[in-house]
Amino acid sequence: MRIKSIREREIPLAAEIRNAYVDFSTMTASIVAVESDVIRGGKPVTGYGFSSPGRYAQGEIIRNRVIPRVMKAEPAALLAPETGDLDPIRVNAVMFQGEKPGGHGDRSVAIGAMDAAMWDLTAKLKDQSLAQLLADRFGDGKVNESVWVYAAGGYYQPGAGPEALITEMTDYLAQGFEHVKMKIGGAPLEEDAERVAAVVDAVGDGARVAVDANGRFDLDTALAFGEMLQPFGLLWYEEAGDPLDYALNAELARSYAGSLATGENLFSVQDSRNLIRYGGMRPDRDWLQMDPALSYGPTEFIRMVVDAESNGWKRDRFVPHGGHQLNLALAAGLGLGGTECYPGVFQPVGGFLDSTPVRSGRVKILDAPGIGIEEKSNLWEHFRDL
Repeated sequence: MRIKSIREREIPLAAEIRNAYVDFSTMTASIVAVESDVIRGGKPVTGYGFSSPGRYAQGEIIRNRVIPRVMKAEPAALLAPETGDLDPIRVNAVMFQGEKPGGHGDRSVAIGAMDAAMWDLTAKLKDQSLAQLLADRFGDGKVNESVWVYAAGGYYQPGAGPEALITEMTDYLAQGFEHVKMKIGGAPLEEDAERVAAVVDAVGDGARVAVDANGRFDLDTALAFGEMLQPFGLLWYEEAGDPLDYALNAELARSYAGSLATGENLFSVQDSRNLIRYGGMRPDRDWLQMDPALSYGPTEFIRMVVDAESNGWKRDRFVPHGGHQLNLALAAGLGLGGTECYPGVFQPVGGFLDSTPVRSGRVKILDAPGIGIEEKSNLWEHFRDL
């Protein structure tokens, strides 16, 4: 097997929404196609990858650093020596050549999109779903038939009041979701308290509602919001402070008895290990949300899962950020607790395959080769001629 070409493109994910930090009106993502020299059905077997919402497209890094390293590598450097099969972990190591350790930022997005494409290609070459490939390699060979998912939304929208927020949340329930997530931190505490109360009342149970501050708060504000949120009995309180402020998170965990969630902005196993060591995270109630597409791809995410297990965490406490088909496959193959879904925003990346609607808060896993991008029509339109 040889890689014939690698192509990338920037696509828009723009939406007239904001969270406590970011206006998403100019959001973009990177998509990647890796074409092999293996021909099936008259066409080359090709792997596809993409980046997650929340970080911008990284075409310059992909074009000028990552693609050249892979294309210039000796073919054997990309293959498993025992079998001669494409090995995404070895490819990932090639993509890292020339990069200093630490300082994880935009390059993690670039390598993540490429890494996802390599895993997609590897699964297709084996004529397997990505979920099955992961289950065989890193699990017991069993793929979960369905995955728990929650609907992420509840952004601040220009000119929209509480009525629009309630309509959005109840629409998610009508689509088959049983749990929803909304944003906080973009308004004063009193206003956000009213927004949370309205959503809890509309959904019927605080345990079905998560809130996300997107790292906005200092310690005093995080604690004040925690005190306000505690009586609601929420599903979780997410990313109260800066994602690297482990001391803030640990202090919040000492005072907030409910569940905390964080990790989407940690891009390496070293960072996730520090969160577990110093962030006060509690394996019996808290959630880890590292995003495979933003953290150097499935390869690094798998390292995070294995490292967390060695530190007393179970896989069912992982619920990746991102809201897309790649994370659904990882959740099913690795036996994770579930995954996020963006049913209404960040299209075409957000959401799952056209043929897998949400039923009773879960999504069925299809046995399509690779990630299954070809089965999501609005996303496949961007890959079709790539």
